[in-house]
Amino acid sequence: MARLLGLDVGTTATKAVLIDESGSVLKQASSEYTLSAPRPLWAEQDPADWVRAANECLVVIGERKPDAIGLTGQMHGMVALDASDRVVRPAILWCDQRTQDECGQIDAALGAERVRQVTCNPPLTGFQLPKVLWMRNHEPENFARTSSVLLPKDYLRHVLTGERATDVSDASGVGAFDVVNRAWWPEAFSKLGLDPAWFARVYESSEGTGVTLGSDLLEPGVPVVAGAGDQAAGAVGTGAVEAGIVSVSLGTSGVVFASLTDPRPDPTGAAHVFCHANRAWHAMGVMLSCGGSVRWARDVLYPGQDYDAMNAEAKSVPPGCEGLTFLPYLSGERCPYNDPLARGAFAGLTLSHSRAHLARAVFEGATFGIADCLDRLVSLGVKRGDVRVSGGGARSALWMQMLSDVLQVGCARVQGEVAPAFGAALLAGVGTGVWPDVQSACRTTIKLGDRFEPAKDAYGPELERYRSLYPTLKVWNKA
Repeated sequence: MARLLGLDVGTTATKAVLIDESGSVLKQASSEYTLSAPRPLWAEQDPADWVRAANECLVVIGERKPDAIGLTGQMHGMVALDASDRVVRPAILWCDQRTQDECGQIDAALGAERVRQVTCNPPLTGFQLPKVLWMRNHEPENFARTSSVLLPKDYLRHVLTGERATDVSDASGVGAFDVVNRAWWPEAFSKLGLDPAWFARVYESSEGTGVTLGSDLLEPGVPVVAGAGDQAAGAVGTGAVEAGIVSVSLGTSGVVFASLTDPRPDPTGAAHVFCHANRAWHAMGVMLSCGGSVRWARDVLYPGQDYDAMNAEAKSVPPGCEGLTFLPYLSGERCPYNDPLARGAFAGLTLSHSRAHLARAVFEGATFGIADCLDRLVSLGVKRGDVRVSGGGARSALWMQMLSDVLQVGCARVQGEVAPAFGAALLAGVGTGVWPDVQSACRTTIKLGDRFEPAKDAYGPELERYRSLYPTLKVWNKA
């Protein structure tokens, strides 16, 4: 049977999974690294950490010659390389919020309506294109040294194969990609004064992009397919490649994702519309601090303890936290509000509230944010159907039941916690003929775990209370 390797360059760790063509996970591995925040709302990483972590994963996997490799990873990050392929500066990540002025510069140069018509999205602070402009505006010496820019997973591809390539889903989040026609938008580069040769060649997600050069850990000649951004690959890993299936990822960011048969931009700009890995399109709502909020609360409220302690205390508190509400906007927000100035908050605190109330309020606030994202997708024609949940947060039975109660739909765990890496491995199989298409790969391999059914109207008033809070604080945050 074919042995297919998926590599996922995540925000907090690189993960690897080796599967066979039945979808059985043969081996998996993970290696962590840190995120740097040199200033408030900045987020950077050293690309060398991704390579080190990938190598550590390959040691654990121990497969020197898989039949094919698929790549995925955190989207939107900017890796600037010089003419000798040396990294110019630390990579600026998807959650970095420094580029608000550059987003306005893009709209001014290209026309706001035209940008949304072609790219199907507004310029967002997390996208790669504003980061390139920020480097030109604020680090002219680094800009002058740069001869190419890559996305995070594509930097690992370059190390493995020597090729500069990306895929349509990841390219869709650059900010200069014609999503309808699945190609770079030349007008964006010309009007912004950027060299289009800086940007990688674009492939469909299951197309081959080269072969491994060979190393101590991988034989030369292993096919490497284009792969996909982490959300599109994660959707492949959960089966959200057909109508009626909604994927929810409870990771550092929270993502609600559904496949589309044609690109239908969100008129509010809150939901992304990108090319999908199944040669169609998708819509997704992204909240920036979902699991990130839970991790922050664990680190601050439960130092030295694990998530089980936080879960146990949160479970002891009734739904609604006796009037306490948490806004999870710790890194600004994208959906349902494209607002880099949004801030987190606890509202309704009294002397009767305990640490357990704070913990449950964080879980509820993150879940309400997911509900907001799903509502945006429903407005674009997505049906509330089969919800499949992945990411580290899916381990929590408390959170899974809360998600089902708030969304008022059944929610099933996807077996295995490496949906993006698993999806990348499936794309590798499609690209090398193991399956005829992505849909067939998903139907053949994806297995669902525990299912949670909703209680009746468990959080209606609490959700409305949550939704009233951001408009109240928006003016105060801006001031």
